[in-house]
Amino acid sequence: MSTVLFWFRNDLRLHDQSALHAACQLGAQHLLPVVCLPDVQATTAWGFARIGPHRRAWLANTIQNLLQGLSSKRSQLLILNQPATRALPALARAVGATTIVCEDIAAPEEQAEVAALRAAGLQVRTVWHSSLLHPQHLPWPVQRLPAVFTPFRQQIEQVGLQPAAPLPPPAALPPAPPGVPNAWLDDSAQTLAALAGTPPAADARSAFPYLQGALHGGEAAALAHLHQYLARGLPHSYKRTRNDLLGLDYSSKWSPWLATGALSPRQALAQLRQFEAEHGASDGSYWLWFELLWRDYFRFLHLQHGPALYRARGLGPQRATPHDAQRFAAWCAGRTGQPLVDAAMRELAATGYLSNRLRQVAASYLIHDLACDWRAGAAWFEAQLLDYDVYSNQGNWLYIAGRGTDPRGGRRFDPIKQAATYDPDGAYQRLWGSP
Repeated sequence: MSTVLFWFRNDLRLHDQSALHAACQLGAQHLLPVVCLPDVQATTAWGFARIGPHRRAWLANTIQNLLQGLSSKRSQLLILNQPATRALPALARAVGATTIVCEDIAAPEEQAEVAALRAAGLQVRTVWHSSLLHPQHLPWPVQRLPAVFTPFRQQIEQVGLQPAAPLPPPAALPPAPPGVPNAWLDDSAQTLAALAGTPPAADARSAFPYLQGALHGGEAAALAHLHQYLARGLPHSYKRTRNDLLGLDYSSKWSPWLATGALSPRQALAQLRQFEAEHGASDGSYWLWFELLWRDYFRFLHLQHGPALYRARGLGPQRATPHDAQRFAAWCAGRTGQPLVDAAMRELAATGYLSNRLRQVAASYLIHDLACDWRAGAAWFEAQLLDYDVYSNQGNWLYIAGRGTDPRGGRRFDPIKQAATYDPDGAYQRLWGSP
């Protein structure tokens, strides 16, 4: 085996890179890292762009940092502006490769990509590394995963299961193969600029003012943010503030980097455990572990149920809700007439970010008050959120819609009550009361 292709997917980092380590261990003479950009012209079934401007800008910034990181290892990153199913077979032929190594992603579209590459005659080795815990190390086979999160968490904690230590970045990487067309390597800046497009204007009201200050995409900024969050002792206040609506520090803000894989969850937890060893554990630091476990749970649900999570009825018996296009459009634009929901949707459109509490309130309102198809809402969040994660997005929308594993049959959040609890003085609604 002379050349192996390493295909970066949602794991855009060098630290704790199990898949990259696996690729290096194959003993190939040459290794060519490659990333395939999403189709920015793709639209959803509801007529809007599948990947919006915030995600585009954040992803381009993340890939730029990865390119720099690989360059420091005397490696290269080939950036291809084509679907993987078309680009990678052609690339493999050009450089004489037959093997691709990549992250294992349990969502249907991502699984279909791997199947298509194998059908094209390529050997594709997938490596699971997006969760804290490896599915093979769970107390039960993944097909017997508890149907509710709480028993899952309790059993994990009862047996004392902890993730493996994160891997260090590779000290060196095999060189790129000869014969890679220079034009493919020289177009990186132009290709990334096309992906980024014209980023939306910065909004001073944002709770996550990305591409400003230290809040850039990529591994370097992710690790710096993690370090400063811990150095300031913020884990101790996390449980108390995590449902707040205003400000950068009310939540950890790890999710934008976790979503692209620029930050490994095992790295985040390892540094959190070191923080607890030095400064003591608390309800707040425990709750960060709790949230990372929720993230794992949605991943394991995909391994258990696969495409069933993408049906209109999800895991339940209910048929699809008739979709009201006018109500949906009003919801997207923040013009429903419900003040808290409208403020939330305006923040989302303007900044690409929204607190977890408001994501729940807005999703609930679309499903239970406006009686729209939950899948349209999930697609809108996919387009808008710069921290979009296929597992968590699908899992949370199913949870709110009562089509997932929640035994309560759906979660309706009363926006008036939520506003009274989390925005009692109306500060958030005033801040986002107009576009």
